[in-house]
Amino acid sequence: MSTLESEIQTLWNRYDDGLTAADATDEDLATLDVFLEALEAGEIRSAEKTGDDVTSWEANAWVKQGILLNFGLRNTQVRSHGGVDYHDVLPLRQTADLNDRGTRNTPDGTTIRRGAYLGEDCIMMSPSFVNIGAYIGDGTLVDSCDTVGSCAQLGENVKLGANTLIGGVLEPVEGAPVIIEDGVSLGAGCRVTSGFKIGENSIVGENTLLTPRIPVYDLVDEEVIYGHLPSERRAFTRYVESSVSDHELFDGGAYKPAVVATSVEAETLEATQQEDALRE
Repeated sequence: MSTLESEIQTLWNRYDDGLTAADATDEDLATLDVFLEALEAGEIRSAEKTGDDVTSWEANAWVKQGILLNFGLRNTQVRSHGGVDYHDVLPLRQTADLNDRGTRNTPDGTTIRRGAYLGEDCIMMSPSFVNIGAYIGDGTLVDSCDTVGSCAQLGENVKLGANTLIGGVLEPVEGAPVIIEDGVSLGAGCRVTSGFKIGENSIVGENTLLTPRIPVYDLVDEEVIYGHLPSERRAFTRYVESSVSDHELFDGGAYKPAVVATSVEAETLEATQQEDALRE
């Protein structure tokens, strides 16, 4: 156990016993500042992969505890950014370090909250939002009107199409966040929520909803799975008959969304290939 982990767990126990923002000392807040800096440097993460398969990702509960402490032990203040006043417990993330690693963000609407990590050669288009605890790997594109929720873990060379939502999760602390592994491409308008995991090099069609409650019909391994999409799949939404189809209130049947997953075709890979010129 690292020193920082031990300090956060001790602080969490005190918070569990009734410690409030009014009681927090300068030393307590200094520990939280060091914690945020470690998140922003990519030194700690809210989840880690423990095996070879995408299903092996597990939450780092103590990291999520540290994030929650930054809300529980700080008071909301009036803050200003770009001439706009807002009220929050934390300021926005400083971005001077992004230029040093070749990452760029466009102005007027690109918001990166404290405690978020962005790797090298990333692109943040405006307007887009990255929440606390999120991790964005090298070469990843976050397009216009995208949201990367709290603690979401995005790998290297991921492409988020415009108007894509990556859901966040802070509670329960044991709950794994959304995982999107290396090389994944999400079409415009996708929604990935509630800790769903996408294996590397998969390609997801526009407006697809991926959540643990929606079945994935994997035609490669010929099985129905929940909560994850295996590596190297092409996935898209289809509708299947619902169990309430026989209800007398429905004329002509009722249908629910599902996801169909097939092998990735060469033509699909070519259509989603990234251009190095954007990241040089």
